[in-house]
Amino acid sequence: MKPIRVAVIGVGNCASSLVQGVAYYRSNNSSQGLIHDRIGGYGAGDVEFVMGVDVDARKVGLDIAEAIFSAPNNTAVFMPEVPSTSTKVMMGRVSDGVAEHMTGMGERGFIVADQADATQAEIVQALKDSRAEVLLNFLPVGSEEATEFYMECALEAGVAVVNCMPVFIASRPEWERRFAEKRIPIVGDDIKAQIGATIVHRVLSSLFGARGVNVERTYQLNTGGNTDFMNMLDRQRLGSKKESKTEAVQAMLANRLADENIHVGPSDYVPWQKDNKLCFLRLEGQQWGNVPMNLELRLSVEDSPNSAACVMDAIRCCKIALERGEGGALIGPSAYYCKHPLQQFSDDTAAQMVEEYISDAAIAAE
Repeated sequence: MKPIRVAVIGVGNCASSLVQGVAYYRSNNSSQGLIHDRIGGYGAGDVEFVMGVDVDARKVGLDIAEAIFSAPNNTAVFMPEVPSTSTKVMMGRVSDGVAEHMTGMGERGFIVADQADATQAEIVQALKDSRAEVLLNFLPVGSEEATEFYMECALEAGVAVVNCMPVFIASRPEWERRFAEKRIPIVGDDIKAQIGATIVHRVLSSLFGARGVNVERTYQLNTGGNTDFMNMLDRQRLGSKKESKTEAVQAMLANRLADENIHVGPSDYVPWQKDNKLCFLRLEGQQWGNVPMNLELRLSVEDSPNSAACVMDAIRCCKIALERGEGGALIGPSAYYCKHPLQQFSDDTAAQMVEEYISDAAIAAE
């Protein structure tokens, strides 16, 4: 089968984990760590990175296989030798993609390349020249204008999108409608991790309700030392992120909590944690006879590899949607793989929707 041709906007930690993973699964006959071994006949190694976009001087001009190991990336290196992609990272558009404080953090922050921003025409032409089929948006939280710029490029170039970050595109009717009208598929918004803070919080919230325990208060506190957490030191960039994470949990509660009784979101940047993310969860509720109980949990994960399996599935779902001529938000995949989809479902229901979606694709592929 021909590979799925993928363009990456933002060659940071998440891109690094994904690119390393593709090389890993190409050279290892294993399904360990994958949610689905094959979707529509495509395996995890059946992805080809044909375009990379960034604005950091340490990445622009490098082959994607080199750029993923450049500072300020600090995620786990599990595949140190990644074959050349023969694709150099091109200069993108800075816009609001770089928080002001991030340019003053030395090697840990961003060093913006001394090049003119790419125009829409240049990005669209690059997408067409690369023959990209799926575009991944890995821009930093708060990149509202930059994200909308790249979404316009994707629509003009006719490229499917996996919106991995919390600028609402697939979940906003006016944007989703435009993708549907052009028969361009999109999965979004804001990727859930494979076993991360949001999915664990959702599952525990559902468990409380299923077992008759009314959740009265809950929090999710997260710390990390990657550029994502450094970026979110600017609280003004957190609006959509907090909404995305909070609504993902609220949707699973038997009774919606008042704002003062739920806190979900990033808490602090701890440089020495690097790409390791620590999550502290607490749920308080009332059991039989109105007797109180609480649950506390500590989760430690490498943040960027934790998202890669979900992104890989989303890429392949977009590919089979393209083969079918479908457009707009992919409802089941968006609900299962993302925190803020167009329509929220329980994770069990969303999982079943995905299974039905990809089983049809498998039959079509045969």
